[in-house]
Amino acid sequence: MPFRVCKSFEIENGHMLSKHPDKCRFPHGHTRKVECVLRADTLDTNEMVCDFKVVKELLGAFLDTYDHALCMNTDDPQYAHFKAAYGDRVIGFPHQDPTTEVLAQAVFEHLSGRLALYVATVQPGYPVRAEVCLERVRVWETSSSWAEYWPQAQ
Repeated sequence: MPFRVCKSFEIENGHMLSKHPDKCRFPHGHTRKVECVLRADTLDTNEMVCDFKVVKELLGAFLDTYDHALCMNTDDPQYAHFKAAYGDRVIGFPHQDPTTEVLAQAVFEHLSGRLALYVATVQPGYPVRAEVCLERVRVWETSSSWAEYWPQAQ
Protein backbone atom coordinates (compact mmCIF):
# COMPACT_ATOMS: atom_id res chain seq x y z
CA MET A 1 0.00 0.00 0.00
CA PRO A 2 1.71 3.15 -1.14
CA PHE A 3 0.09 5.82 1.07
CA ARG A 4 0.33 6.13 4.85
CA VAL A 5 -0.61 8.97 7.16
CA CYS A 6 -0.06 9.41 10.88
CA LYS A 7 -2.09 11.38 13.42
CA SER A 8 -0.44 11.99 16.80
CA PHE A 9 -1.94 12.85 20.18
CA GLU A 10 -0.38 13.64 23.57
CA ILE A 11 -1.79 12.69 26.95
CA GLU A 12 -0.57 12.71 30.52
CA ASN A 13 -1.19 9.25 31.91
CA GLY A 14 -0.25 7.23 34.95
CA HIS A 15 -0.06 3.54 35.59
CA MET A 16 1.01 0.94 38.12
CA LEU A 17 2.53 -2.35 37.01
CA SER A 18 1.76 -4.77 39.82
CA LYS A 19 3.80 -7.58 38.22
CA HIS A 20 6.92 -5.43 37.89
CA PRO A 21 9.81 -6.38 40.19
CA ASP A 22 11.05 -2.82 40.75
CA LYS A 23 9.91 0.84 40.87
CA CYS A 24 7.27 0.54 38.13
CA ARG A 25 4.98 -1.29 40.54
CA PHE A 26 4.40 2.06 42.24
CA PRO A 27 2.10 4.77 40.79
CA HIS A 28 3.93 6.89 38.25
CA GLY A 29 3.13 8.90 35.17
CA HIS A 30 4.27 9.57 31.63
CA THR A 31 3.74 12.18 28.96
CA ARG A 32 2.57 9.77 26.30
CA LYS A 33 2.53 10.37 22.59
CA VAL A 34 0.06 8.20 20.67
CA GLU A 35 0.65 7.75 16.93
CA CYS A 36 -2.01 6.23 14.67
CA VAL A 37 -0.94 5.17 11.17
CA LEU A 38 -3.59 4.67 8.49
CA ARG A 39 -2.99 3.41 4.97
CA ALA A 40 -4.66 3.17 1.57
CA ASP A 41 -3.71 2.12 -1.95
CA THR A 42 -5.09 5.29 -3.47
CA LEU A 43 -5.99 8.82 -2.49
CA ASP A 44 -9.54 10.11 -2.27
CA THR A 45 -10.97 12.95 -4.36
CA ASN A 46 -9.25 15.44 -2.03
CA GLU A 47 -5.87 13.70 -2.60
CA MET A 48 -5.87 12.32 0.96
CA VAL A 49 -5.87 8.92 2.63
CA CYS A 50 -8.43 10.48 4.96
CA ASP A 51 -8.79 13.78 6.73
CA PHE A 52 -6.91 13.98 10.04
CA LYS A 53 -10.04 15.51 11.54
CA VAL A 54 -11.78 12.12 11.24
CA VAL A 55 -9.07 10.39 13.27
CA LYS A 56 -9.33 13.07 15.96
CA GLU A 57 -13.12 12.68 16.02
CA LEU A 58 -12.93 8.89 16.31
CA LEU A 59 -10.23 8.76 18.98
CA GLY A 60 -10.29 12.07 20.88
CA ALA A 61 -12.92 11.27 23.51
CA PHE A 62 -11.43 7.82 24.15
CA LEU A 63 -7.97 9.28 24.80
CA ASP A 64 -9.49 11.98 27.00
CA THR A 65 -10.60 9.23 29.39
CA TYR A 66 -6.93 8.22 29.75
CA ASP A 67 -5.62 11.77 30.18
CA HIS A 68 -4.69 12.40 33.82
CA ALA A 69 -5.98 8.94 34.74
CA LEU A 70 -4.29 6.04 36.50
CA CYS A 71 -4.36 2.67 34.75
CA MET A 72 -4.23 -0.41 37.00
CA ASN A 73 -4.46 -4.18 36.88
CA THR A 74 -7.80 -5.12 38.47
CA ASP A 75 -5.95 -7.90 40.34
CA ASP A 76 -3.74 -5.36 42.11
CA PRO A 77 -4.57 -5.44 45.85
CA GLN A 78 -4.86 -1.62 45.85
CA TYR A 79 -7.19 -1.41 42.84
CA ALA A 80 -10.43 -1.25 44.86
CA HIS A 81 -8.96 1.44 47.13
CA PHE A 82 -7.83 3.66 44.23
CA LYS A 83 -11.10 3.10 42.34
CA ALA A 84 -13.17 4.07 45.39
CA ALA A 85 -11.02 7.15 45.99
CA TYR A 86 -10.74 8.42 42.40
CA GLY A 87 -13.66 6.87 40.48
CA ASP A 88 -13.48 7.11 36.73
CA ARG A 89 -9.93 8.52 36.87
CA VAL A 90 -8.82 4.95 37.63
CA ILE A 91 -9.05 2.67 34.61
CA GLY A 92 -9.04 -1.04 35.31
CA PHE A 93 -7.38 -3.55 33.04
CA PRO A 94 -8.88 -6.96 33.82
CA HIS A 95 -6.18 -9.35 35.00
CA GLN A 96 -3.33 -7.63 33.17
CA ASP A 97 -0.86 -4.87 33.83
CA PRO A 98 -1.47 -1.72 31.76
CA THR A 99 1.94 -1.73 30.11
CA THR A 100 2.58 0.52 27.16
CA GLU A 101 2.17 -2.54 24.92
CA VAL A 102 -1.28 -3.20 26.39
CA LEU A 103 -2.24 0.47 26.00
CA ALA A 104 -1.19 0.40 22.33
CA GLN A 105 -3.42 -2.62 21.78
CA ALA A 106 -6.37 -0.96 23.56
CA VAL A 107 -6.04 2.17 21.42
CA PHE A 108 -5.74 0.11 18.24
CA GLU A 109 -8.81 -1.96 19.02
CA HIS A 110 -10.89 1.10 19.87
CA LEU A 111 -9.87 3.09 16.82
CA SER A 112 -10.17 0.20 14.37
CA GLY A 113 -13.70 -0.53 15.63
CA ARG A 114 -14.74 3.11 15.40
CA LEU A 115 -13.17 3.44 11.94
CA ALA A 116 -15.10 0.41 10.64
CA LEU A 117 -18.38 1.90 11.89
CA TYR A 118 -17.54 5.29 10.40
CA VAL A 119 -16.73 3.80 7.00
CA ALA A 120 -19.96 1.76 7.04
CA THR A 121 -22.14 4.86 7.46
CA VAL A 122 -22.61 7.73 5.04
CA GLN A 123 -20.60 10.65 6.39
CA PRO A 124 -21.26 14.01 4.73
CA GLY A 125 -18.24 16.26 4.51
CA TYR A 126 -15.56 13.80 5.61
CA PRO A 127 -16.21 10.41 4.02
CA VAL A 128 -13.68 7.61 4.48
CA ARG A 129 -13.36 4.90 1.88
CA ALA A 130 -13.48 1.19 2.71
CA GLU A 131 -9.87 0.70 1.56
CA VAL A 132 -8.58 2.91 4.39
CA CYS A 133 -7.35 0.81 7.29
CA LEU A 134 -5.58 1.34 10.55
CA GLU A 135 -2.11 -0.12 10.10
CA ARG A 136 -0.65 0.29 13.58
CA VAL A 137 -0.67 2.27 16.80
CA ARG A 138 2.53 3.34 18.52
CA VAL A 139 2.49 4.64 22.10
CA TRP A 140 5.54 6.45 23.43
CA GLU A 141 6.18 6.02 27.15
CA THR A 142 9.21 8.33 27.21
CA SER A 143 11.10 10.26 24.56
CA SER A 144 13.26 7.17 23.97
CA SER A 145 10.84 4.27 24.54
CA TRP A 146 7.72 3.16 22.68
CA ALA A 147 5.52 0.13 22.08
CA GLU A 148 3.59 -0.67 18.94
CA TYR A 149 0.61 -2.86 18.13
CA TRP A 150 -0.91 -4.15 14.90
CA PRO A 151 -2.86 -7.35 14.22
CA GLN A 152 -1.05 -10.38 12.82
CA ALA A 153 -3.35 -10.69 9.80
CA GLN A 154 -2.08 -7.51 8.14
